[in-house]
Amino acid sequence: MGTVHARSLDPLPMQGPELGFHADDIERPDMEQESKQEVLENKDVIVQRVHIDGLGRTKEDCLTYEIADVFRAKNLIDVMRRAHEARQKLLRLGIFRQVDVVIDTSQGVDALPNGLDVTFDVTELRRMTGSYNTMVGNNEGCMVLGLKLPNIFGSAEKLTFQVSYGTKETSYGLSFFKPQPGHFERSFAVNLYKVAGQFPWSSLRETDRGVSTEFSFPLWKTNHTLKWEGVWRELGCLERTASFAVREESGHSLKSSLSHSMVIDTRNSAILPRRGALLKINQVCGLTLPDPVLHTFVETSSSIFQVLSASLWGGCLLPIGDKPTCIADRFYLGGPTSVRGFSMYSIGPQSEGDYLGGEVYWAGAVHLFTPLPFHPGKGGFGDLFRIHFFLNAGNLCNLNYGDGPQAHLRKLAECIRWSYGAGIVLRLGNIARLELNYCIPTGVQSGDRICDGFQFGAGVRFL
Repeated sequence: MGTVHARSLDPLPMQGPELGFHADDIERPDMEQESKQEVLENKDVIVQRVHIDGLGRTKEDCLTYEIADVFRAKNLIDVMRRAHEARQKLLRLGIFRQVDVVIDTSQGVDALPNGLDVTFDVTELRRMTGSYNTMVGNNEGCMVLGLKLPNIFGSAEKLTFQVSYGTKETSYGLSFFKPQPGHFERSFAVNLYKVAGQFPWSSLRETDRGVSTEFSFPLWKTNHTLKWEGVWRELGCLERTASFAVREESGHSLKSSLSHSMVIDTRNSAILPRRGALLKINQVCGLTLPDPVLHTFVETSSSIFQVLSASLWGGCLLPIGDKPTCIADRFYLGGPTSVRGFSMYSIGPQSEGDYLGGEVYWAGAVHLFTPLPFHPGKGGFGDLFRIHFFLNAGNLCNLNYGDGPQAHLRKLAECIRWSYGAGIVLRLGNIARLELNYCIPTGVQSGDRICDGFQFGAGVRFL
């Protein structure tokens, strides 16, 4: 889900004052300027002390890891570079409103001739901050109100309460986040939530009340997340005309699941990248009660971006035992953010007009991106727009796991839905993406709903 507009009552600055000299401090250029610069770069220095001024409730020992590299600097330019990197690490903690850096010669009886003192002057965030913003994703919008208590125990912990009200979903959540000191990428989080959603393509409504814990950590060039989730799930019919297949899914159930996700992301932008690649693999094993249903699923998505980009998604849900999978656990396919030219989640098994989802799917797309003709607004607003030509395809179905792999591949290759077309893509900063496409769907099967002609899409994750 991506943010289209955000306004924070107490915003955290993305960047503070740049590290360096003020214009008034710079001497007029002269013949010796280059030689002076060379002396500054080559002169050996020793960082004797690093101070952090302005701390209130923050524990100083948890910041030691963030500034430790400053002591390893060998010359003045290296000191400036490492101090700037340490400043960025301090801002990344999300507990300071502003961080300034001052580099000065060492003072005192033990001061060395080439000794330096580095001081970080910090301004802490308030004990409580609020925010409100508008979110959009998967062709739906919502308003989000949040209340945050940053640095609640003095070690960069964060307690957040959030309320979201949208066109199809309403949610309430309370979360606690704690990073590992010195390794901000390693973090632990606990979440309590309630989510109520409507799914008109299935005539289904769902209310989830749950708790989850997760641990995130980097490993080589990958990022991993281990997560346990326990959910009390309530399913019901959205309309009186709901099919019998949806009605028999109604009721209460308890679900416990353990998941692992791995991400490799080298893209230069998460919304409309121009270079890089993304690989994401999700693995989930879950148990649903009171009728015991054990299932596992693996979902993979990969993308390569240049002027010509390609994407491939796939997923498999495997029931363990004779019990069928739940309609809320299955995959859904189709719509402006996946297989364009088809209505939202309107591909695959259905009953009396209600789409039931599938246990296995794949989807792929190829895009050719070009700038706007004649480059209007080049270097400014016009750079937010791009024209793309696309070809996408996919399939969603259920498999008989008693058959062999060759039978599975044949079924996935049958009844492929695909479409092609062209459209305009708008990047809203680095928070959302809008598409207006003219689509020509082909390979339409009985029961599919198509969108032949213009189709609008809004969200963050697009095929």
